[in-house]
Amino acid sequence: MRKRAAKKRPLLPDPKFNDQLVTRFVNNLMWDGKKSTAFKVFYDAMEIVETKKNNDEKTSLEVWKDALTNVMPHVEVRSRRVGGATFQIPMQIRPDRKISMAMKWMILYARRRNEKSMSGKLASEILAAAKEEGAAVKKRMDTHKMAEANKAFSHFRF
Repeated sequence: MRKRAAKKRPLLPDPKFNDQLVTRFVNNLMWDGKKSTAFKVFYDAMEIVETKKNNDEKTSLEVWKDALTNVMPHVEVRSRRVGGATFQIPMQIRPDRKISMAMKWMILYARRRNEKSMSGKLASEILAAAKEEGAAVKKRMDTHKMAEANKAFSHFRF
């Protein structure tokens, strides 16, 4: 890189759960700078998760964190040109990228669901991902399958 890497700015924890990960999720969820609306959507989704969840020993935040962990990919394929041919090379993913990919996939597939409100869609996707079901978990599985299929090209990475 030509210039110096940008400094990581510290995120403020959210007001209700006092968690930085929640703020990061809400920042991904937000559209047009409407952060308070995004927080309302997230907190409403958490309330829906609280009412719909099966086991009583976990809080809705723990269910959400489990769902996020279930959606997180561990390997991905990266394109690389070697001698005029392009190969899909499987590579490990950095921890911060794992989290951001999981969040983005969860929000994307929640938006594509057929329910009335965004909070309802998000709650359904969280509950599905916590049970290792749903479109976001399928996306992770497909990513892993793609990496497995291209394992033969892993010697090209460096």
